[in-house]
Amino acid sequence: MQRHSIDPNYAHVQPQATEIERAVLGALMIDKNAILSVGSLLKPESFYEPRNQKVYSAIIELSMHELPVDILTVTEQLARQGDLEVVGGPSYVTELSSSVASSVNVEYHARIIAQKYLLREVISLSSNVQTQAFDETTDVDDMMQYLEASVFDLAKRDIKQDYVGVIVAVKEADAKMMQAYSNKGELTGIPTGYLQLDETTRGWQNSDFIIIAGRPSMGKTAFALSMLKNMAVDRKIPSAFFSLEMSRVQLAQRLMSNVTDIKLSQIIGGQLSPSDLEQYDKHLPSLLDAPIYIDDTPGLSLMELRTKARRLVREHGVKIIFVDYLQLMNANGTRFFSRQEEVSIISRSLKGLAKELNLPVIALSQLNRGVENREGLEGKRPQLSDLRESGSIEQDADMVLFVHRPEYYRIYNDDNGRDMHGMAQIIIAKQRQGATGDVLLTFRGEFTRFENPEDKRLKKPNNSNSSEITDEKISEDMLGESSQRDFSPF
Repeated sequence: MQRHSIDPNYAHVQPQATEIERAVLGALMIDKNAILSVGSLLKPESFYEPRNQKVYSAIIELSMHELPVDILTVTEQLARQGDLEVVGGPSYVTELSSSVASSVNVEYHARIIAQKYLLREVISLSSNVQTQAFDETTDVDDMMQYLEASVFDLAKRDIKQDYVGVIVAVKEADAKMMQAYSNKGELTGIPTGYLQLDETTRGWQNSDFIIIAGRPSMGKTAFALSMLKNMAVDRKIPSAFFSLEMSRVQLAQRLMSNVTDIKLSQIIGGQLSPSDLEQYDKHLPSLLDAPIYIDDTPGLSLMELRTKARRLVREHGVKIIFVDYLQLMNANGTRFFSRQEEVSIISRSLKGLAKELNLPVIALSQLNRGVENREGLEGKRPQLSDLRESGSIEQDADMVLFVHRPEYYRIYNDDNGRDMHGMAQIIIAKQRQGATGDVLLTFRGEFTRFENPEDKRLKKPNNSNSSEITDEKISEDMLGESSQRDFSPF
């Protein structure tokens, strides 16, 4: 006789199909190939009946070791696990095997079991949310983030991506190649606004995880915000910027300086002449109309980022995400043996987010102090081994770029003899789908802006050290602290 469980919260029978569960287990014991059809659909907890969960676990264990699966082997495995008497002894295993004559419908039956399990999970989630909602100590924002993330995860469980033949993969790659060909050399990804960089990378590609790293005062954030301006202000590409270091007001001040060509120090201090005000009023509307979404939640967790990112994509059509910066995030809800392990989880999760949402995720990252201890032009040049706190960052990233300004170290000529006053090297140290190399940009510290060197608007600073002095001055203005702190406001 089939037993039913009553859910006390709703006085309904929990979704279940115990007879079908028995049929599937029976089919697995009479057909050695049946596990190939259901292994990706079911896990032990998918079964409602506890003893059926144990029998399925025994079958999975045998299959993993490539051992025969039949009445005798399953019985023996259950005995080894200490579960034989719990499930009802050898007679229950025999009963399962004799309950079905064929395995022809095993995959269809397995899908029914999987759906019933998913429904039970939905009921469990709704019950948990209801309990939290009645608890007066519950933070509403935390509960909503938990609810949205949980529903999204449940929805993903119901989407099974199977393997495909090479012809499918080649056709998709061919379509992408033909699209690039029809563009006649145009970019295939989101443009950065920097000609040489776009030529080398073909723009930021969907599903790519990109690291932009550098030592303090190199200009990481300035570079990211300059790209944000080029994308969202100039090209109206919806973009999200998660800032764990600076407030939204500080970010807005930098963007205002960038867009209006008024020095950041004047924006902060309100020291604008009548001509500055005219220029300010002329250019500010382009920033006000830009599809830029800023989140300055301190100590942002992975779950919060994922939840907010999904919402931004769904509600605002965001095409690219910036995170400033990776080492300030936390993977809450899990204990780690070291900070390095936690950063590894964060890095891997950001790569997963880029693939899940099919858009570029750009994360800023710190470098360790090894750069400072090396001498000479090449010694100050960042290396992949300098990435701070985790070697997995290099492994997870599709692309790693370093922002490097030799002028900061009072090095005024590169190894080719080029003048480096007011210049910055964007070092492409890793590119999974392309070449590595250097891109030379102009750094305008007074506007916290990076520009193409060939831009006719450029005016080289008269003082060879002006870029560096301005950089340090901005650090003090923005943070009110010494520029020797181990993070960069840029």
